[in-house]
Amino acid sequence: MTPLEDRLFKLKLVLDETVKFPSEYLFKFIVPLSEIHQILFIMQGMEIEQKASSNGKYISVSGKIMMQKSEDIIKVYEQASVIKGIISL
Repeated sequence: MTPLEDRLFKLKLVLDETVKFPSEYLFKFIVPLSEIHQILFIMQGMEIEQKASSNGKYISVSGKIMMQKSEDIIKVYEQASVIKGIISL
């Protein structure tokens, strides 16, 4: 199991134990400004807030959406994980 797979597996366990679905979920990512289009594509349909870093090289992107099950949340993190330089919070 890769470190990412391990982290997502643990997140799924926590979500299954602590969240009653369906539930609103808040995703938070930091991406290089050059990759903003990729994360916005993944976050389509979410209520999105963006904030640029002080140096303008990165952007913080938060998105709220109603999720039906923990697997849906994990899928978003898996899709986002391929973006170069992304930080998932």
